[in-house]
Amino acid sequence: MSVEVTGSYIGAKKVELVHGPSGERIVTSAPKDNQGDGSKFSPTDLVGASMGSCMLTIMAIYAEQAGIRLDGTWFRVEKTMRANPRQIGKLQVDFHLPGQLNGEQRKKLEECAMGCPVHRSLRPEVEVPVTFHYDVVPTRP
Repeated sequence: MSVEVTGSYIGAKKVELVHGPSGERIVTSAPKDNQGDGSKFSPTDLVGASMGSCMLTIMAIYAEQAGIRLDGTWFRVEKTMRANPRQIGKLQVDFHLPGQLNGEQRKKLEECAMGCPVHRSLRPEVEVPVTFHYDVVPTRP
């Protein structure tokens, strides 16, 4: 299966991306540390966002099939760049999941996250430490 995304330069170091199937749009900009204004996601910010989103999506697919509720689950990704050559050096990922999950559920969800396609697509020199915190209190029964 393929998905088309198109991109157009709109000036001021900004690019508008269009997701072919849905028509949704995202604008990126160069970051402040690379001659931009940092007013939007940078392309490398989107890699970090894609990683967290992919991992959580894969966990959610499994959770739904297994009858596990992930209400309130959230993540944080901290991207660190390398200078020479300029590239992503590290994506620190922290997940916050429901505290009531048992050991087997936790193990399976962690395995799902680590198998996400974005994670598997990164170059081996990109560090990807992932920490799972089981500290979310469900908001509904």
